[in-house]
Amino acid sequence: MKKQVAARLPTRWGTFDVLAYAEKSSDRLPHLAIVHPDFKPTGAPLVRVHSECLTGDLFASMRCDCGQQLRRSLESIYQARGVLLYLRQEGRGIGLINKLKAYNLQDEGLNTIDANHQLGFEADERTYEIASYILKDLGVKEIQLLTNNPEKVASLSKDGIRIVKRVPIKIKPHEINEDYLKTKKDLMGHFLD
Repeated sequence: MKKQVAARLPTRWGTFDVLAYAEKSSDRLPHLAIVHPDFKPTGAPLVRVHSECLTGDLFASMRCDCGQQLRRSLESIYQARGVLLYLRQEGRGIGLINKLKAYNLQDEGLNTIDANHQLGFEADERTYEIASYILKDLGVKEIQLLTNNPEKVASLSKDGIRIVKRVPIKIKPHEINEDYLKTKKDLMGHFLD
């Protein structure tokens, strides 16, 4: 895994640098580091580790809070001159097709964890070693981590990234995603109000 290319990325929040990380330059789904142009790796920069959620990030699905978290994070990251890592591990690591199968099971009454189990997966198949690798490649040793997920805190810490502060992302629940967020809080231990 190495940085394959860097380019300028103008967004509605401001202009970032986008760096693509992959095994080889022909990889079609690289992991991305979205970096403020004035980013400094020292002084515990604000960092978001965001796993791909095509339905939420691109199509603004109301089943989850992923797209809202991504947009809120990009705004915060730009203001704080930090970095957002966009990891290609769709559907908590089970892929888009299986995620859509899980949606069907959720429509039949299962929660997101039980749906994954019914499909033969763990509740969450994601890993964060790649995030640690990219942060180290950027020269980062300690961060303020923008997350509600205790697993991200534990994994990055285990890999030698010092978390000096966990910064919550507060997204107001609504009727469609309320049960999903309750499952994340009650069964997965996410830090949610």
